[in-house]
Order: sequence, then structure tokens, then C-alpha cells
Amino acid sequence: MGIYILGIAGASGAPYARRVLEQMLLAGHEVKAVITDAGRKVLEVEEDLVLTGNTEADTPGVLEWAQASSFASNFEMYHHKDVASPIASGSFAVDGMAVVPCSGGTIGRISHGISNGLLERAADVCMKERRKLVLVPREMPLSLIHLRNMTAVTEAGAIVLPASPGFYHKPTSISDLIDMVAGRILASLGIESSVMKPWLGPEASSYSDSEQGKS
Repeated sequence: MGIYILGIAGASGAPYARRVLEQMLLAGHEVKAVITDAGRKVLEVEEDLVLTGNTEADTPGVLEWAQASSFASNFEMYHHKDVASPIASGSFAVDGMAVVPCSGGTIGRISHGISNGLLERAADVCMKERRKLVLVPREMPLSLIHLRNMTAVTEAGAIVLPASPGFYHKPTSISDLIDMVAGRILASLGIESSVMKPWLGPEASSYSDSEQGKS
């Protein structure tokens, strides 16, 4: 089993973070979490999860939110200003990191090596140590500054994975859309999960129907 870092920054997309955390823990991996102040506000607005910023006090609530309370021994939270934590050092080996969601400002700081907190520092460490780093922005539309920052982190080895669910798998619920993005995030980190459903081609019946419609 591996060790992964999950960062939550101040952009819309908290449900994606919940599913990624749940699946990481269900798969038996250790998860080190960092939530920024803006990330806490997003969790409150989108998921009704109110956190205090005290990592010890917040841990049970985050685990319950992810429906993973039984995996408490594999989960640890660090304050976003705790730059003396293990994940701030390249000597602490991890298998990868995902920032879900990742704000435009966070990508900008990471792309320029500006670490004003633990989340950016941990991401910087992943890039310098050539470890997997997946950044999940939801910003739209994108400015030229956003695009240039995304290009810079991609050139430095990170993966920019926009929170853009597809519809070819015929989703029937919001959960289906969440699962698609979460599954791609996990797959990019090399983590197998039940929510990742690979495309195997159109069903024969659908193909036949479409062909008949052309007649």
C-alpha cells in the first residue's frame, strides 16, 4: 500500500475530494491531508462540513464526511501552515499527491515555486522529487494567465486534470459524474478503484439502434 497526499484548496469541487479520499482509504492507502482556509470555506458551502482549522478536532468529522471512519489509523491531517510537517520534506517518501479541487491561485503559486503554506510546499516537493502530482482545477473560463501557469506545471511534470466529467457513459445521477472525475484522478495516481469505469466501446444494442436510425 502507498502513501498519498490530498490537498483541498479554495475552488468548487468538494464532492470530488470526498470521493477521492474515500477511495484512497478504502484501497488501504495512507492519506496525509492538507486543507487551506479557503478549502474549509468550500467544504462548508458545498458539503455543509464545518471545520475549525484544528486538525485534531477536525479529523473525525472529515473521516465521517468521507464515510471512512473505520480507516482512522491510515489518515492524518496537517495544518496548512505547518511547514515543519513530514510532507514538507523530500526525505519523506510519498507515492503521489492530488490537489482536489485546485484553485487558479494555487496553481499559480505552485507553477512559480511560491510556497506560502504546506499545500504548495508539498506540491513543490513532489515536483522536485519527480513524484506524481495531479492538480484538479474547475475554473472557467480560463484566462491566458491560467493557461500559462498550467503549461508551466505540466512542463515541470505535474498532471493538470480539469474537473470536466464526460457523458458518454450515460450518467444518471450527480454521483455518476463525481465518480467519473474521481476515477480519473485516482487512475492518474496509479490507484485502482471501483469508481473508474474504462471505456469499452458502445454497446452493441446502442450501435444497432444508431445505425437503424440512419436507414
